[in-house]
Amino acid sequence: MMRWEKLNEEGFSMAGNIVDLRLTRSQSDQLLLVDESSSAGPQQTGVTTALQDECCKLQDVINKMVVVVTKMERLMTSQRGVKDLEEFQFGPEGRKFPLFHSWNTKCFEDLSRALWESFQQELKLKQLILQELAHTASSDLCMVYLSCWLHQPLTPPQTRLTLEALLLETGHRPL
Repeated sequence: MMRWEKLNEEGFSMAGNIVDLRLTRSQSDQLLLVDESSSAGPQQTGVTTALQDECCKLQDVINKMVVVVTKMERLMTSQRGVKDLEEFQFGPEGRKFPLFHSWNTKCFEDLSRALWESFQQELKLKQLILQELAHTASSDLCMVYLSCWLHQPLTPPQTRLTLEALLLETGHRPL
């Protein structure tokens, strides 16, 4: 979760840079239309290069987010395997004594799945934002994209609470 939040902050900073460069570029494009006598100069090329560099950096951040979501998927799959094994050994009710403090394995698997699904959806949104952000001409739409990146609308507010509960239950956080 901490790694995801760090990557989200880095990505937001880079997305903000892309928006700034994009708006600068669109303003200079408008100036070029007004002054037909000048051609695209080195300043225009510099903005384009900087925009490409920021997009590449944002792609790197998203690639790191993919790694985080993939690890979450592996953990969720492991939880599902433990639940299936318990059902095989002890029947549909599972083991009589919980594996950790008080939750049964099905609860772990359900919560792991919910966390993974929300982060997977959020990752898809961020990938879409990356594809569209540098090509958006409207400053209002750019601000919507930035807001979506920062506030992560597909990650439910109880995500951090769910993760903390999982950590407490497994003993990774002291009671």
